[in-house]
Parts: sequence; C-alpha cells; structure tokens
Amino acid sequence: MPSQSPLRYPGGKQKLAPFVVEILKANTLVGGHYIEPYAGGAGAAIELLLSGWVASIHLNDSSLAIYAFWRAILEHTDEFCRRIRSASLTVDEWKKHKEVLQNPEAYREFDLGFSTFYLNRCNRSGVLSGGLIGGINQTGNYKMDARFTRNELIRRVEGIAGKSQAITLSNLDTEIYLERELRNMPDNSLIYFDPPYYEKAHGLYLDFYHKRDHSRLADIIQAIDEVKWILSYDSAPAILDLYQERRSFTYDLQYNAATVYKGKEVFVFCDNLILPSASRLEYINEGLKQLQNDAAEV
Repeated sequence: MPSQSPLRYPGGKQKLAPFVVEILKANTLVGGHYIEPYAGGAGAAIELLLSGWVASIHLNDSSLAIYAFWRAILEHTDEFCRRIRSASLTVDEWKKHKEVLQNPEAYREFDLGFSTFYLNRCNRSGVLSGGLIGGINQTGNYKMDARFTRNELIRRVEGIAGKSQAITLSNLDTEIYLERELRNMPDNSLIYFDPPYYEKAHGLYLDFYHKRDHSRLADIIQAIDEVKWILSYDSAPAILDLYQERRSFTYDLQYNAATVYKGKEVFVFCDNLILPSASRLEYINEGLKQLQNDAAEV
C-alpha cells in the first residue's frame, strides 16, 4: 500500500489502515470520526480519510515542528507546493533547514513546517535529528534527493489539502488534548494511540517519553470509557505489564531506522471494542508481519 502521507515517519503506520478498517466495520464506526493524539506522519489517518472509510480525522501532535508542517500544507497549499518544486537539494540548503529546526522561534511557522518536511525527506529514515542521506560528502549509495520525489509529493500534498475541511489539527500535549477534547468526541469515534516507543525512542523522535510518562499515560488511556480506542506500542515487557488487563496481540516488525533490527509490537484494545472474527484477526496478524516502514528504505 503506497503511502499517502508526505512524511516518512519512524514506525509509520499507513499499512495498518486495513486493520483499522476491520475494527471500524466490526464496531459500526465506518463514516465516523478517527482521532490520532500522536499524529506524526498520520499515515493511517490520511489513508482512511482519502479512501472514504471515515468522514473526518482529528490530528494532534505535541511537536510544534510536526504541527507546523500539517498547518502549512492545509492552509498554504500553493506556497508549499511551489517550495517543493523550487527546493534546492544541496548540502548547504540542508544545513539552512537544519538551523530552522534548531531555532524555530526565529522563523515563521510556515518556514518551520517546510523545513520539517525537507529534513524528513532528506534525512536517513526520515528522522529529523538524523543524518543526511548519502552523508555530508554525498558519497553514499543513495544521495539526499533519493526520497524527494517532487511530483509525487506535490500530488500527496494537494490530495490531502483537498480534504482540509474534514481535518482538525491541534498542537497539545496528549494529556491536555484528551482532557479538553474527550468530552466533545462523538459516539461514532475511534481513537488510535501510537505513543513514542518505550525502547529506542530517543533515537527516533525529537520528543520522547520517560518511563514515568508511559506509566501515567497507561492510567489515563485505560480510564477512557466515553469512546472506543486502540493502541500500538513496541512490545517491551514494561509496556505489556502496564496493559496486562486489556486484550492484546503481538506481531513481528522489522525496523530500519539507521540500523536494521527485528522487534515485536503489540496492539491493545479497550474493553468495549468488538474485535474482528478470529479468522480475520489471524489474517490481519499475518499481514502485519510483513509491515515495512517507508523509512526503511534509506
């Protein structure tokens, strides 16, 4: 399934969309609201919206850089596409965008959003704090333009912007977001939690959690009974322990952010969620074993 998101994201979940579709069907949530408190690249959300499985998506991310990107493509689409067409793919230009990300307060929000996009497409595995594809001397097998496919990226941006009326954005800490918005979520909503990984998170994200944050979040999520929710995590023993009273299943996943390694992830389900039939769940589980991140390629 080709990604519809313009961002390459560590742990990107666009290929989980078929699994989420099964959840939507089983719980009569097709055509409803889909919420991602940790939006990131929002791969699954964008796929579900553009495919018509949900009527609206609600994207929240506590990272100002990620929020600035989404605002830029939704509210300044033409300018953003012009910048994609004219972007200089040189090491000197890369350094300029890196400086913007390191000093966001010195630049307008649009520039922060475009620099976030630029580094995401030009850095190894899409990691914003990572190194340049091909290295500073551009001597690697891949060069920095390997994932900067201008026409395709413009197509994705324009496709998403065409659905802007169905997209709600916010830039809040997840706990604050839930406190403010949970009561306003319609009954036909599904929340998908995809928090930063428990392990290796410091090498993948600009913002990551400490152990106490994961524990506090687990208490908050498991207390939600207003709407249905699902959650995915890396399958660390500490995470399995935090959610041991909830239904879950694990699946294999190969990560390629900087170095290739294999791990397991876990899906956790709220108590009032109807799960697909056992045969469908097994079919989906087999599919998830083949999941590869867009960031895996370089």
